Amino acid sequence: MRVVVALGGNALMRRGAPMTAQNQRANIAIACAALAPVPLEHELVITHGNGPQVGLLALQAAAYDDASAYPFDVLGAQTEGMIGYLIEQELGNRLPFEKSIATILTMTEVDPADPAFNDPTKFVGPVYTEERAHQLAQSQGWVVKPDGDHWRRVVPSPLPKRIFEMRQIEALLALGSVVVCAGGGGIPTMYRRGTRTLIGVDAVIDKDRASAVLARDLHADVLVVATDVDAVYLGWGTPDQRAIADIHPDELATFDFTAGSMGPKVDAAIEFARESGRDAVIGALGDLPALLAGKAGTRVSMTASGVTFR
Repeated sequence: MRVVVALGGNALMRRGAPMTAQNQRANIAIACAALAPVPLEHELVITHGNGPQVGLLALQAAAYDDASAYPFDVLGAQTEGMIGYLIEQELGNRLPFEKSIATILTMTEVDPADPAFNDPTKFVGPVYTEERAHQLAQSQGWVVKPDGDHWRRVVPSPLPKRIFEMRQIEALLALGSVVVCAGGGGIPTMYRRGTRTLIGVDAVIDKDRASAVLARDLHADVLVVATDVDAVYLGWGTPDQRAIADIHPDELATFDFTAGSMGPKVDAAIEFARESGRDAVIGALGDLPALLAGKAGTRVSMTASGVTFR
């Protein structure tokens, strides 16, 4: 099969953990241990989040001086290289030497008229107390919102229209490479109005939505959205919560999920299933073999009849 696996940013950096290079490498090593069996049997494309990492780089740049603040397209490119390097090394240590791995700096086109620019929703950077978050919002000009029990910075997250490097990704897959691409949803870019001049955008694209576009255009057999929970739940956090086993995308679209966490994953799975006719699966990365076998997680499929629960 041709498999696209979308790794959550928090799968690479545990929520609330210090954002050190050592912690990132340790978490990526765990992720790569789960990924390593897949390219021995299938074509594998890996995408990943970058919310914690891109937020940290923004803080580091701003701490130097006011003139050194880098836009998010440049920061996104930096995280693609950094995380791609760590994945290449940790996954390569678990694969036969002759199995090649390549990271592609990936640009993603967005619409300059996207309403997301007026309503930031994408969490970036570390977590804060409510008091500290509001202090930073006032001093740095940020928008902050609650993320579970903590508060974080949010930035615009426009929808991805297309990924520019599709030919390069296809060529690498044809050579038998594992491909790491569309990190952090890809580097956000748009055409300057009325021209064919491509420019960067100060935003962060949701990696799950970008992964759905990537998987669709690659004609992937399955999109796996790997997260830190084992399935999509109805009534999450209540005594009546139920894990969905199989669901039709039209049925899934009738339920509401949190915009900053499970919502984009569900939207990506719905989009891929509807547009490709193939299955998307949401579940825990540690369950990857079972996810691919249809024995774990939540399968979003055009062939599902309504909804079944685990």
